[in-house]
Amino acid sequence: MSKIILFGEPMALFIADTYGPLEEVEHFTRSLSGAEVNVCIGLTRLGHQVTYLTRLGDDPLGRYIINRLKQESIDTKFVTFDNVYRTGIQLKNKVKKGDAYAPYYRKGSAFSHISPEVIDTVDFTGIKIAHITGIPPALSESCRKATYRLIERARENQVAVSFDPNLRPDLWENQEKMIDVINDLASKSDIFLPGISEGRLLSSYEDEDKIADFYHNMGVRAVIIKLGEKGAFVSADGEKYHVSGFKVDKVVDTVGAGDGFAVGILSGLLEGLSIEEATVRGNAIGALQVMHQSDNEGLPTREQLNEYIKKNTVS
Repeated sequence: MSKIILFGEPMALFIADTYGPLEEVEHFTRSLSGAEVNVCIGLTRLGHQVTYLTRLGDDPLGRYIINRLKQESIDTKFVTFDNVYRTGIQLKNKVKKGDAYAPYYRKGSAFSHISPEVIDTVDFTGIKIAHITGIPPALSESCRKATYRLIERARENQVAVSFDPNLRPDLWENQEKMIDVINDLASKSDIFLPGISEGRLLSSYEDEDKIADFYHNMGVRAVIIKLGEKGAFVSADGEKYHVSGFKVDKVVDTVGAGDGFAVGILSGLLEGLSIEEATVRGNAIGALQVMHQSDNEGLPTREQLNEYIKKNTVS
């Protein structure tokens, strides 16, 4: 039985096989992208049962995605298909250094038309955590309402809410609206996972200590701020501390690192680890992911994770 449910949009990802501008690339490798689906994959690779709530187009790419979800042992009972609107796609170029250019084409997608009424079909029996991001509420009004409804139902069922803002400014009407909605959603969550730049933009504070207090004053129990190579800052249960990151010799692609961090936090909490121990795990998975180009290729199995932490922890 799944102990965690995730809500979001998976997209078919086409990664350039050669360097250069996307318009000059002739061949691509198909894969899968989407912040929430990355977290799903990371959790199942660590042995957790995961339920994924989404909507796909009834088209070849939608069928490709559902097959990939099943291959990753993700529970798809709340995945529905739309015979009018299509599955979203994303392109990604190949770079020798720096972040890749990865435009997506998701406006009017099947997921963006998901109805908040779908949330009422979810059975929360056995679910311990509902994990959401700030991406669905940016896609459409119906997605925004569905996000709020999921939080509402999670609270009704005494399910903890984990929220990663995952800011995508280009998807929002304007920055002011983005900040208002994201902060409102954060105020309804139990665990908030912003990056430091996101926290600064959303709270108007520069220091992680003050950012954490800003969200505690809204009612958030645990604030864990991602600091990139420096690790993370934790503020929870009346304690505040930094958790060191892991050294990465070569960063291949930073996409998916934050999702890997969420995998570490969520898996750790599901297994009864302390927040500090879960954050160490989050830092490790984030480091592993940036050494790979695919959005989720670097997400480890439990054996790979344990071995990496063991080899890279200074005693």
